[in-house]
Amino acid sequence: MNEDQMAGAWREIRGKVKAQWGKLTEDDLKQLEGNVQQLAGKLQQRYGLARAEAERQVQEFQRQINADDADGAEDATD
Repeated sequence: MNEDQMAGAWREIRGKVKAQWGKLTEDDLKQLEGNVQQLAGKLQQRYGLARAEAERQVQEFQRQINADDADGAEDATD
């Protein structure tokens, strides 16, 4: 899922974001509205992460979402 797709599907995945990073508040999630660059910044703030680590975690999260989407698509065709 690229950044545009993530922004478009934000309502669907925000629960997964909250589950992954529980220190993010509802206000944080509302402000982010799917903006991946801002998500990395919020992770830096809430968790005291270095920028590179925050970006790595966001990229890993995106890969996980992509894998979940692929699994769902395979299940739908079975």
